[in-house]
Amino acid sequence: MKLNDLRDNEGARKKPMSVGRGIGSGKGKTCGRGVKGQKARTGVSIRGFEGGQMPLHRRLPKRGFKTMFPMDYAELNVGRLQQAIEAGRLDAKKPITEAMLLETGVVTKSKDGVRLLGKGEIKVKVALTVAGASASAIAAIEKAGGKVTLTANVETTEAA
Repeated sequence: MKLNDLRDNEGARKKPMSVGRGIGSGKGKTCGRGVKGQKARTGVSIRGFEGGQMPLHRRLPKRGFKTMFPMDYAELNVGRLQQAIEAGRLDAKKPITEAMLLETGVVTKSKDGVRLLGKGEIKVKVALTVAGASASAIAAIEKAGGKVTLTANVETTEAA
């Protein structure tokens, strides 16, 4: 095979329609655009335009609030933490930090920190330092005799 032999596959490139070349072509005179008006001209973009009526997106009320810089936490469930301790990847006797979780591969990406969630159960006493934690996660750790220290200024709610 040579560079000068390279070709597109058959039918890969479609020829553009020839417009404005007489009535016999089927796309002559107005080139398939109908007659006159704004849409017959070039450069028309009227998405959302409703013929002078107030557009739907302006008729509906604005609602809610979206944080401009939301925090994106790496989520870690209590059950996964227990699995890592049982597998010997984490030592429950030492304080566990976000850096240790990242190092051992329990959490893959730190993002804006680690947020502990309450799915699963933990049987070992651990001292954790994480950016955030849900109320159920903190309750589960404290029930096992452990302690959770939060580094970020996060509310301890169930929603992540």
